[in-house]
Amino acid sequence: MEFRGIMGGFYRISEWIMRLSVINVLWVICAIPFFLLGLMTLQTETVDQLLSTLIIVAVVSPFTIFPSTAAMFTVARKWMTGEEDAPLFKTFFRGYKENFKQSVLGGLIYVLLGVILYTNFKFYGNQTGSFGVLRFLVLTLTVLISVSFFHFFSIMSHLHMKLFQIIKNALLISIGHPIRSISMIACNGLVIYISLTKFTFLIPFFMGSLIAIISFWHFNHIFGRLQMKQQELAEKEAEANKEQLEALEDGSEPERLTDQAKALEERTSTDSKATVQDVDQTPADGDNKQHKG
Repeated sequence: MEFRGIMGGFYRISEWIMRLSVINVLWVICAIPFFLLGLMTLQTETVDQLLSTLIIVAVVSPFTIFPSTAAMFTVARKWMTGEEDAPLFKTFFRGYKENFKQSVLGGLIYVLLGVILYTNFKFYGNQTGSFGVLRFLVLTLTVLISVSFFHFFSIMSHLHMKLFQIIKNALLISIGHPIRSISMIACNGLVIYISLTKFTFLIPFFMGSLIAIISFWHFNHIFGRLQMKQQELAEKEAEANKEQLEALEDGSEPERLTDQAKALEERTSTDSKATVQDVDQTPADGDNKQHKG
């Protein structure tokens, strides 16, 4: 039975509240060691205790929060690609299983990058003169890595790629689409800030799922534009090849048309520098995904 009018609106809202909360609770449960350690950091009394707890969090996070987040993004991908009625538990745990290895290895790499950035920021933060300016470079790199962190999970849940290709393309998308990247990190930062400081009940019920939806929505918009550009380039190349074949049949000068095709390719290649590279667009979960043309 389908509700209409006001009752239909309330039904849709309650349905989405249920979906978001269920996935968020699963996210928390599958990463419970990470969140328990996070609570312990709030109870530390000295700086040494805080640092020791953060070290444990860094060690545990690749094996807990990263696979759980990958599973949550798998569900968010279903929602954002039109499969709103996808089974929540089945989709979540299938994404957890399929992306476990890549998410753990990716987590180790991102944690290592975080440690390196933190160490460099502490070092250059205590310097003066020209060395002190380098801390702003470290801050810029931190923002870039943070943006690519969210794209990392979106790409992993959406495409079949090797680990380093995922990380490379996450960085390329972050650099090549700065406006979308800034918008995404600002929205996610706002959700995290409100959840941690204003409404803490959002953490177990809505924070993670909202971040996943925001992140994948931005990625899906970027990816759609990249696909359109690639399709336009393919059509232009096919048109140029067709003109060459017609010229050969008519006995005209194919060299001139070849030069024109090369010039056209050089002009259009500039617009495709930030496209996702080496993408094998086979389904990551075996259904309803884009295939490489």
